[in-house]
Formats: sequence, structure tokens, C-alpha cells
Amino acid sequence: MTLLGAMKALHLLGAAIWVGGMFFALLVLRPSLAVLEPAQRLVLHGQVFRRFFRMIWHVMPIVLVSGYALLFIGFGGFRGAHWTVHVMHLAGLVMAAVFVAIFVGPWRRMQGALADGDGMAAAANGERIRMLIAANLVIGLATVALAALGG
Repeated sequence: MTLLGAMKALHLLGAAIWVGGMFFALLVLRPSLAVLEPAQRLVLHGQVFRRFFRMIWHVMPIVLVSGYALLFIGFGGFRGAHWTVHVMHLAGLVMAAVFVAIFVGPWRRMQGALADGDGMAAAANGERIRMLIAANLVIGLATVALAALGG
């Protein structure tokens, strides 16, 4: 396997984990939690987010670094890249920024509220997290579709 092939594999695997994890969380896990009492849902969400966010802290840099490797090794830099690569680059940076915003904002507040036993504040922050993850999922799915067009 070449370096470029290894970078592409890392990039695609990382994107699949990140986007697939958001898809699963929003469209499979969240609706399934309706069978639990609200307090149990919050505790479970706290555990799920903790594990998922830890994983994304590892996956996100891999996706970004491998993307830059593909850009500079495969395309010779921005000048040689197709317009779709430029859009994917922007989308990746936006997704990373949204993730960091989730982590340092509503996720930290949700953790504090759970520790304090404040279910209402935890739920409100959980809803903010859901909305931001939904936005990131839309960006991620559009980026995957764009990659299929010509990236």
C-alpha cells in the first residue's frame, strides 16, 4: 500500500466513523431511548456522549491530517485540487469547529448539570448538543456526497 493509499484509507475510515456515529446517535439511538424514564435517558446520553466525543477527539485529527496529506501529496496543493476538494476542506474545518463548540459548550454544561443532579439543565444542554450534531450530520452527509462527485 502506498502512502497515498494509506492516507485515503485513514481519511475514509475516519469519515465513516464520525458521520456514521452521528447518524446512528440521532436516527437510531435517540428515538430508541423513549422507552426509558427521562432521568435514565439523561444518564445514558451522558455515557454515550462521553464515549463518542472521546472517539471523535481521536478521529477528527486523523481525518484532517489525512485530508491535508491527500491534498498536498495527491493533488500537489490547493491549486491542483478540484473545486469539490476545496468545499470538502471547508466542510471539514466547519465540522471540526462545531464539534469543538459542542464539547466546550453544551457538553461541559451537561456534564456539570448531571453531576449536580439538575435534570432540566442537563436536558436543555442535551437538546443543544442534538441540534449541533444534526447540523454536523447534514454537513457530513453533504460532504460524503460531494466526495462521490469528484473529490
